[in-house]
Amino acid sequence: MIDTRFITTALDLEGYRITRHCGVVRGIVVRSRSAIGNFAAGIQTFFGGNISVYTELCEQARQEAFDLMRQHGYEAGGNAIIGMRYDANDVAAGVTEVLAYGTSVVVELRNPSAADASRGPDKHGGADPPSATDTPSHEQSGTNVVI
Repeated sequence: MIDTRFITTALDLEGYRITRHCGVVRGIVVRSRSAIGNFAAGIQTFFGGNISVYTELCEQARQEAFDLMRQHGYEAGGNAIIGMRYDANDVAAGVTEVLAYGTSVVVELRNPSAADASRGPDKHGGADPPSATDTPSHEQSGTNVVI
């Protein structure tokens, strides 16, 4: 899967050069609300404020769509995703589609020798940033989303 540090809503990654566009990638999740969830949300609505039952459902659906998009980007041959966005649509009563999408690209450091000399130890969990030598079979991990 693509390292989350190299997923951005911007159209480029600062300090990196896009060497190849791999295409539009997406992750789609379709969720329905359960009767129990609707009941709990109804009680929360009565008292006002955040409806945490729906907030949790939305957050889970977004995370699943995001992870599917990361996997699709990796399978397309990229090591980064630019122009990332979310969208949601009602498919039917109580059924919502959550879509995460962006453009999968291959990026490499603009000046790898200068960056390596000044960078020091990686502070993001040990994964090296994408480089020209990364291939789709080179898997990275991370937890921070670059937005």
